[in-house]
Amino acid sequence: MKQFLSILLFITISFSVQAQDGTLTFPEDYLGVYKGELEITNAKGKQSVNMEFHLTATDSVGVYNYILVYVIDGKPSPRNYTLKTINKEKGEYVVDENNGIVLDAKYVDNTLYSVFEVDDNLLITTERFHLDYMIFEIVFSGKNKKNVIEGNEEIPMVTSYSVTVTQKAYLEKQ
Repeated sequence: MKQFLSILLFITISFSVQAQDGTLTFPEDYLGVYKGELEITNAKGKQSVNMEFHLTATDSVGVYNYILVYVIDGKPSPRNYTLKTINKEKGEYVVDENNGIVLDAKYVDNTLYSVFEVDDNLLITTERFHLDYMIFEIVFSGKNKKNVIEGNEEIPMVTSYSVTVTQKAYLEKQ
C-alpha cells in the first residue's frame, strides 16, 4: 500500500510538473468550453457582455471548431469559425471565418496571436491558455489616428497608433 501511494504521488507530481513546464500541447490540451464576462472599454466608457469560447475537436485532423459566443440581451450570438493547423511545430495556424476571410494566427508560449486590418483599423487578438481558464483580448486601433515620428540616419521612422477600444475577458473552462 505504501508503494502504491508513493507511485500515485509520483504520477500526480509528474502531471503537475508537466503542466508547469509548458509541455501541454496546443490545441488538444485546451479543448473545451470557456465562459465569462467580456469587458469592452472605449471613449464612451465600459460595457460588459457574457461571452463563451468553444474550442472543440472535429472529424478532421488538425481542424477544430473555434466558436465565439456573445450573449446580448440574453440571446446567444455565435461566430462559428474554424481553427486550422498549418504547421504545428512552428505554431502556425489560421482562423477561418467560413465566409472567405482567413486570418493568420501564431501560437507561442500558451498564447495564440493574430494581427489583422479591417477598414483602416488594426486589431490585435491574444488568447492566453491556462489549464482551467483563458484570457481573451482584442486591442483596436484606428490607422487614421497615428503619430509619425520622422526618422534620421540613426533612428528609423516610427509610426504609433492610438488604442481606441479594448476587449478583455477572463473565461473559465467548464
